[in-house]
Amino acid sequence: MISLTDRIKKHKAGEGGGIYSVCSANKLVLKAAMLHAKQNNEQLLIESTSNQVNQDGGYTSMTPADFREYVHELAHETEFPLQQLIFGGDHLGPNCWQHLSAEEAMAKSDVLIAEYVKAGYSKIHLDCSMSCADDPVPLSDHQVATRAARLCKVAEQASIQADLPPPVYVIGTEVPVPGGSNDDEEVLQVTAVDAATQTLVIHKEAFAEAQLTEVWPRIIGLVVQPGVEFGAHSIHHYQADKAQALSKMLDTEADMVFEAHSTDYQSAENLQQLVRDHFAILKVGPWLTFAMREAIFALASIEQVLCGADVCSDIQNILLDSMQKNPGHWQKYYSQQQPQQKIDCLFSLSDRIRYYWLEQPVQRALAILFENLTKQAIPLTLVSQFFPEQFDAVNQGELQPTPEALVIAKVRLVLQKYSLACQ
Repeated sequence: MISLTDRIKKHKAGEGGGIYSVCSANKLVLKAAMLHAKQNNEQLLIESTSNQVNQDGGYTSMTPADFREYVHELAHETEFPLQQLIFGGDHLGPNCWQHLSAEEAMAKSDVLIAEYVKAGYSKIHLDCSMSCADDPVPLSDHQVATRAARLCKVAEQASIQADLPPPVYVIGTEVPVPGGSNDDEEVLQVTAVDAATQTLVIHKEAFAEAQLTEVWPRIIGLVVQPGVEFGAHSIHHYQADKAQALSKMLDTEADMVFEAHSTDYQSAENLQQLVRDHFAILKVGPWLTFAMREAIFALASIEQVLCGADVCSDIQNILLDSMQKNPGHWQKYYSQQQPQQKIDCLFSLSDRIRYYWLEQPVQRALAILFENLTKQAIPLTLVSQFFPEQFDAVNQGELQPTPEALVIAKVRLVLQKYSLACQ
């Protein structure tokens, strides 16, 4: 397997290809990604964000070292080769500590970066674009770049202390809104070439001032907005004609491509065009847990047909109850009016339901659902009704109609679009 740096060099040399990044900590999603990558003999880039995984645990209650061990355990379970696994850290910077002063937040960011690198994360997104409590809004490009250089220096020192190869980096301030945009946003502006060029120039100057010039060839990605995004119930589709000037902007950077965030729900053709236009690192996250949720809800419908009401998992209502009891992950994004709020919570493309799968009542309900449909075999007719895309594989004996296998197959349909785009 080639390194990320060599993969980018091959792309820039005109050989095409890219890599997709699985941005999820969900067990079923990660197992699906490993089984998919193993079958296709692909490298698997798995990324965690600073709010998912950090020195304080994040919302997964895992440190970077914990997350590495968790992923390694899943790799052992799925017999996925560790040498094909790449760990990436996304949005690493003061995002989680914006309520603190800049110096306090950056001190915590120093610890964050060091722990990620020492845990074996080899791809680091330096994201210092957010303002802290005593900062102006927005930050200047110079402030963002200076802070990114500071964190880069911490990362370099951490790799030396841990006796690990130095990481590669992604920079850029035009990061889409985490979890999707507002559905009312009608016009999505592609990053202007002048703005992207200025980001590069100012970062290069900041890295030189920090005596990090030798690191520049290891900056493999620039985050920009190519014109792709999604909201709760809407998708901004890639329009290649509007991104052509931006696409050519990195022609003079031999080691750098664009990293495209929020590529979820794009068509297979759009994903392929993004890679052709040098958006060669494709991030995907909510689409994977959205597909998983669709599969689980389909299983719940099968459960209602096969099992008595007194033994059913009632997983939809338990999820809704968990979301109502702890609304912090979705309240500012979704409608406050019924029935729209219920629709948003259960079915939104932004998939903020993904934060609730680890809640204990939800875990118990999921276990009951899987147990019910393991004891009571799912007949082919109900596979056809609720999993039509998987019917042929089940009918031919290529896929067992077990709950976990059906969920993983559903997630892999999404991953296949990314595999084809990155060939």
